[in-house]
Amino acid sequence: MTRILVLYYSSYGHVRALAEAEAEGALSVAGTLVDIRRIPETVPEPVRRAAGYVDDDTPVAAPADLAAYDGIIFGTPTRFGMMAGQMKQFLDQAGGLWAKNALVGKVAAVFASTGSQHGGHEATLLSTHIPLMHFGMLIAGLPYTFAGQTSGEGIIGGAPYGAGTIAGADGSRAPTETDLAGARFQGAHVARIAARLAGADLAREAA
Repeated sequence: MTRILVLYYSSYGHVRALAEAEAEGALSVAGTLVDIRRIPETVPEPVRRAAGYVDDDTPVAAPADLAAYDGIIFGTPTRFGMMAGQMKQFLDQAGGLWAKNALVGKVAAVFASTGSQHGGHEATLLSTHIPLMHFGMLIAGLPYTFAGQTSGEGIIGGAPYGAGTIAGADGSRAPTETDLAGARFQGAHVARIAARLAGADLAREAA
């Protein structure tokens, strides 16, 4: 079985919705096991309540958990054109995995939610790839074989660098069906690549 982790941080629920779609897509690939986990919160509870953050009962991940998976799909909101601080802090704690080359050759992908259409969506996807490449992971984007991202009808989240959605300045805009379809496509794309790589490793071990 190919093991995929969908790991995300979400403040208002948009990234969580995309994470569920990513997991659904990965599960559509035969022989795939999928776990959904969230990044630990660093914002104090009074601040969370005042800001209107949504509650989330998804189990929390630890950096050491990442080594058990063949592919990891990371989801983050955009914060001033970059990943959320919570995601960066989590990755900064994975130095032990880096030192052991524990993530080398695993498949990685990124999806994101941004407040406005030109609010750093692509910058967040691309800059989040950087630490994953330092870990030696292989980056999977959102290929143009997902035709939804070329649509000119309405506001479409995502890019060739990863799936995504536009939340609106006040966070009131929910992911569209096209956004969710892109996340499902990306999840399946990652699962297929991870399965091929895992199969190749098994073939080499058997030779």
